[in-house]
Amino acid sequence: MDILRPMIYFTTHTQLTRLLTRLTAAAIYAASACCMLGFAAYAADVPALFVTPQSRWQSTLDEFAAADKAKKPSGRGVLFVGSSTIRMWKTMISDFRDVPTIINRGYGGSTLEDSSHMVRQLVTQYQPSQVLIYAGENDLHEGRSPEQVLSSMKRLVSAVRAELPGARITFISIKPSPSRAAILPAIRASNVLISDYLLTQYNADYIDVFTPMLGSGGKSRPELFLPDMLHMNAAGYALWHGVIAPYVVQHMTP
Repeated sequence: MDILRPMIYFTTHTQLTRLLTRLTAAAIYAASACCMLGFAAYAADVPALFVTPQSRWQSTLDEFAAADKAKKPSGRGVLFVGSSTIRMWKTMISDFRDVPTIINRGYGGSTLEDSSHMVRQLVTQYQPSQVLIYAGENDLHEGRSPEQVLSSMKRLVSAVRAELPGARITFISIKPSPSRAAILPAIRASNVLISDYLLTQYNADYIDVFTPMLGSGGKSRPELFLPDMLHMNAAGYALWHGVIAPYVVQHMTP
């Protein structure tokens, strides 16, 4: 029996060593897998972290550049910039037919934050006498706060002022889209913040289209919108033209 004890010990010790080796290898493999998954998740997020507005909207900027090459807008015009509400205003030029040069630089899905970082490409290169801005709705929808929307507006105004100190800057209030009723309080707050801010700026306007787009009970008027309850129909744009036109005519530079 004493002779067998070393053999039993040897066998048990060997099995234990092998077991520990396997467990260690499994732990190392699991840790490596976790590291690889973590790195993959990080790598997936890296593009989002480093995507600039210019790179995100490069194809749109290229389209604008191609249109400019075909027919460059003359300077001292009136320029509208913003999201799809501006882009989809198909009757803009005819609506403002008394204005010699109307430039539409709306691009769908964009934010005020985006435009604030691309002022030279979208605005100042055209040397407009007036800039009308409609944006902020998508910012709020993406989760930004009214204070962040105001910060983007201030950045945009500063960038325009730096190159075009004489241009009039006009903000069209964020509209009460029925499909975005959940963020209506944030829309109201953003409009108030921007309106108050523009009161402190020279040569600037705040145009309230929010109020006339509300019906009884303070709810959005669905008859002004397309079926998606986000974008406006012809009636909505007709309302906008009636509210905005006096500001454009009044402040237009001959």
